[in-house]
Amino acid sequence: MRISSRTIATLAVALLLVTAGCSASSGGDAGGQSTDLVTSAGGGDGGSANDAAAEGETANADSDAQFAQQRELIRTGELRMEVDEFETARDNLTAAVEARGGYVSDTSVSNRGEGNETWSEGRIVLRVPQENYSSMVDAARTEGTVEFEETTTEDVTDQVVDLEARLENLRAERDRLRELYQQANETQDVLAVQRELSDVQTEIERLEGRLQSLEQRVAYSTLTVYLEEPRPEGLYDRAAWYDTGVLAAFLESVSGVGVTLRALVVGVAYAAPYLLVFGLPLVGAVALLYRRVRG
Repeated sequence: MRISSRTIATLAVALLLVTAGCSASSGGDAGGQSTDLVTSAGGGDGGSANDAAAEGETANADSDAQFAQQRELIRTGELRMEVDEFETARDNLTAAVEARGGYVSDTSVSNRGEGNETWSEGRIVLRVPQENYSSMVDAARTEGTVEFEETTTEDVTDQVVDLEARLENLRAERDRLRELYQQANETQDVLAVQRELSDVQTEIERLEGRLQSLEQRVAYSTLTVYLEEPRPEGLYDRAAWYDTGVLAAFLESVSGVGVTLRALVVGVAYAAPYLLVFGLPLVGAVALLYRRVRG
């Protein structure tokens, strides 16, 4: 069978059209896949950005917490309370502060009384590690009825940093002076360097003492607890003077008059010798002078 050239040309054109259609279809699929990949990648970048932002906020929070922990804070508290028994409350507070790694730095007590009634009051100063301060305050509250409570905080971070920097400079200066002292040959130079070295060492010791005191006050918070036993009820329920009965008022007045008279008698007894020794001669001299003037 003989195929004409026209037929061959027609078949070639049809083959080209089919091939072009397949290529277009493949390109469309590739384009769609590419779009999906881009979208997916974009979503991945957004998630990573959100995660990074969250991690940044967490890091900032941790940094702020760490910064707060690095502050040098002195905590001082005061607690005034009424207790049933002073001695029992004081013993309980002593045991509580020792259980928390602290100690009693000062204590005082005074026993008061009126008539046959007595009561005790005083204070106890507790030093407790800073991290146990709140627990110590809670324990102290359980000993009686709280009438007053106060806690103050002093930030001494700047003071600590300043002292440490000054100490570092002074120690460096001390090292240089020691080198000069070893190199000095003239007596005058040796004495001059020695004086400077002594002054620097004195200043170092003074600043070290201040720094140690601050660090001690930071490490151990101070809680001063004032304890007072309840006073007898009769001392609070005294009636006003105008509520006193007539007979009772009269008897009290009589008693007061007796006390006054007795005081006058005692006073005269004390003054009698002075009157006899100095008073009589003075009276005689005045009388003699008066007579001469009249005569």
